[in-house]
Amino acid sequence: MSTLEIRDLQVSVKLPDGELKPILNGVDLTVKAGETHAIMGPNGSGKSTLAYSIAGHPKYEITGGSVTLDGADVLELSVDERARAGLFLAMQYPVEVPGVSVANFLRTAKTAIDGEAPKLRTWAGELRGAMEKLEMDPSFAQRNVNEGFSGGEKKRHEIMQLELLKPKVAILDETDSGLDIDALRIVSEGVNRVRATGETGFLLITHYTRILRYIKPDFVHVFVGGKIVEEGGPELGEQLEAEGYDKYKVRA
Repeated sequence: MSTLEIRDLQVSVKLPDGELKPILNGVDLTVKAGETHAIMGPNGSGKSTLAYSIAGHPKYEITGGSVTLDGADVLELSVDERARAGLFLAMQYPVEVPGVSVANFLRTAKTAIDGEAPKLRTWAGELRGAMEKLEMDPSFAQRNVNEGFSGGEKKRHEIMQLELLKPKVAILDETDSGLDIDALRIVSEGVNRVRATGETGFLLITHYTRILRYIKPDFVHVFVGGKIVEEGGPELGEQLEAEGYDKYKVRA
């Protein structure tokens, strides 16, 4: 069973003048395969910083603590090595990759992670099946990655990557943002298909509880001021929906 362990993680961001601004102030979290952890908190609390720091974004500087995946030091790995080790990040704002088709992008990613290219006939069937489940037109495979995609198409593409690459730990950074109710349902169903295998641990970052009506978390963590200030089960998400974050801001 794979385990992502975050211990006393401290992260700063470098400002234009070169000064380091602390963002994360000692985060402790353990995510095991088969578990879904929801990270909830107001804007500016550091939720996305946590996601991108784990993934290896160069904008963020680790100033303390550790991140390990199955005992291996994640922070010593390059971004591509982290992906090959089993980490996956669904970005809040996926970037465009002009000149690279979705089909080529996905097969190249699969090859890099598995260490060998998937057989064409098998891969074509897996790709077609994933697109059908996400209610995507077959022509989507020949479009350039995220170029001219709607918000819903970008998020469906992220979940298609999730289903095909089968990571050990998936970090979903505000996957629900910009989605209408139909797209939210379809994307959530994709996440739940991967969850049902029990082989992937999830870190689900969100402001709102609406996605938690479709993806039921095992644990909810309230994130304020760059740290976790309260933890609980799904009922904590319902409490946040009713009461908001104000009392935690005072505490932080």
